[in-house]
Amino acid sequence: MTKAYEAIRTRFPDLHIQVECDTLDQVDEALAAGARAILLDNMSVADMAAAVRLVAGRAELEASGGLTVDRARDVAATGVDYLAVGVLTHSAPALDIGLDFTSERPRP
Repeated sequence: MTKAYEAIRTRFPDLHIQVECDTLDQVDEALAAGARAILLDNMSVADMAAAVRLVAGRAELEASGGLTVDRARDVAATGVDYLAVGVLTHSAPALDIGLDFTSERPRP
């Protein structure tokens, strides 16, 4: 993750990069790499609280993944900066389009 973050930051220094983490070790690595926005994906409330203490204001934290309206108050109490409750978007019909970048050239 560190090499990928540094490569993107070097090539696009003004780009807002949000690093998705699902473990505290990944949060620590993202923070060490210089991440200023970290998405806490599918973490327990206890792990999110630990991530808030680990980050200590050095990056913005967004709680996401499996977050429901019923759990929102408990998650907010951890001290994360943002909550992403997917029930609003998951209940609406959508077309999901992905775009992947590679360093390989397409073959003719």
